Amino acid sequence: MRQTTITAEDAAIAAGFERFYELLRRLTPRSELSLTAASTLRRLERSGPHRLCELHAPEGVSQPAMTQLITRLEKEGLARRGSDPDDGRAVVVTITEAGREAVARRREGRTQALAALLEQLPVEEHAALVAALPALDHLSDLLAS
Repeated sequence: MRQTTITAEDAAIAAGFERFYELLRRLTPRSELSLTAASTLRRLERSGPHRLCELHAPEGVSQPAMTQLITRLEKEGLARRGSDPDDGRAVVVTITEAGREAVARRREGRTQALAALLEQLPVEEHAALVAALPALDHLSDLLAS
């Protein structure tokens, strides 16, 4: 494995992301969804159906914990299990319309809280955040691949 050289800028970016993550957690309204449940539903919303065995690692939980979470989401009507058309032994998880609505409510609450803060920024700093969005999306895509 190749050793990556960490620069002072890398460390500053990491610290900034950490502070921003904490900010988003504080701004996110408390809801019926845990962080892992919300993240799993967002993944299903964004990327489509996944095999159950593919969901635990990206969320940083064990496969039994993910199975329990999907069971709860299914009971709440937020996700649905089905058979994999390519392998009938495998379970595929899909987000339901109610799951999409739960994700949207959570996102809307966070957006409203963040918008109030964004209004307080100088125009140049707001523009800098907007300009950084493509790079943030690309960074996220690198981890997903």
